[in-house]
Amino acid sequence: MSALQPSAKLSCLGVPLESANVHVQRDKCRRHGEFVTHVLREQLHRAEFPVEMIGSSGGSGGYMEELLVVSGNVGVQVTYGVYMVFLNGVFLAGVNPLFFAVFLNLATAAVLLPFAVVFEMKKWPRNMSAKMLSKLCLLSLGGTLFQVLSLSGIKKASPAIASAMSNLAPGLIFIIAACVGFEKFDACCRYSRAKIVGTLLCLTGATTMCFLQSSTSSGPPHLPNNWLALFTKPLTVAKAMNNHDWMLGCLYLFAGVLVLSFNTVLQAATLVEFPAPLSLVITTNVVISFLIALLQIISQGKIDVGSSTMAIECIAGIVILAGVVIGICIAFQIWCIIKKGPVLVSIFSPIQTVTSLVVSAVILGKIISLESLAGMVLMFAGLYIVLWAKKNETFCLLDVGADLLLPAVEDVEKPLLS
Repeated sequence: MSALQPSAKLSCLGVPLESANVHVQRDKCRRHGEFVTHVLREQLHRAEFPVEMIGSSGGSGGYMEELLVVSGNVGVQVTYGVYMVFLNGVFLAGVNPLFFAVFLNLATAAVLLPFAVVFEMKKWPRNMSAKMLSKLCLLSLGGTLFQVLSLSGIKKASPAIASAMSNLAPGLIFIIAACVGFEKFDACCRYSRAKIVGTLLCLTGATTMCFLQSSTSSGPPHLPNNWLALFTKPLTVAKAMNNHDWMLGCLYLFAGVLVLSFNTVLQAATLVEFPAPLSLVITTNVVISFLIALLQIISQGKIDVGSSTMAIECIAGIVILAGVVIGICIAFQIWCIIKKGPVLVSIFSPIQTVTSLVVSAVILGKIISLESLAGMVLMFAGLYIVLWAKKNETFCLLDVGADLLLPAVEDVEKPLLS
């Protein structure tokens, strides 16, 4: 089909462009390189999208922002990987996972509250609509369900399998975001196709790496009688599990990742009306703490720290430290969702798996197999493909000839969330 036919349209918006306008804007593009920016501003204005959300990502400010997003997300996932190994040691020491989750969420909220008051008070909605309240309730319920399912899955399966399951999130989020219209997929756009290929490579590599590593490495046959045993035992406990518990644990973990994927997309929608990520974290964490405490009271009769031999002061210090670190990580991820969309944020999740395996190899003596290294290479190949596609992604024109060169524009998720 000719590039100048009247049926040409913006694929991501579906707004028809008149043939005469295409001729005019095509010439303008060739002279000044402003075709896409001009047309998008006009069409988004008609669709009542905020015009200030569309602009150039160039310049030092845009470069520094992208560098912050990439390096920050890598750091967040490395932190999560170390935290995974540490968390299992704490639980093995006898600390009740539900008790830990209750006070971890409260500690996170307490640490972030001063920052939310200083930086986000002006962004708080004056009137809380029923729609907003329903979104907050769904986010809190989803967060509660995710935490309970994840803790149960780690207990019945293993942290290695938990890391593998978490890498399913990018693919699930892409499907969910595309279904609800937050992530636009155009089969005619090479960047959309690249995102699919990269996501599949990333998921395949990370999952292969985890499952082959967990099935080929069982850790040292005799645990040393020191603090390393506290962290080694959770990583090798899968051999003692029967098939029923193993399958049930994997089911819990998969269900938790599915809930997390829905929550990630819902967060992106909620932050449009509630543009205060720290405040959103605080609100949901407080509600999640209440719900988990209620669950522990119903299931166990009281809020119990467990049978831990650790001093209560030590447990309190661990909770506060974890609350500070995890709270900052969550707030940063939510900020990235606003700037770049949920898919780009979640595509970094395989790094958590790499970190957990590397930490296990260095500290615990777990050797990373060649199969796992091959999976790691596949995972990073997929990661870089997706990042390349997200960097170069633009509003592709259907049925427009290859001779029409289009400049890049901002990431598509942000205006679509409006």
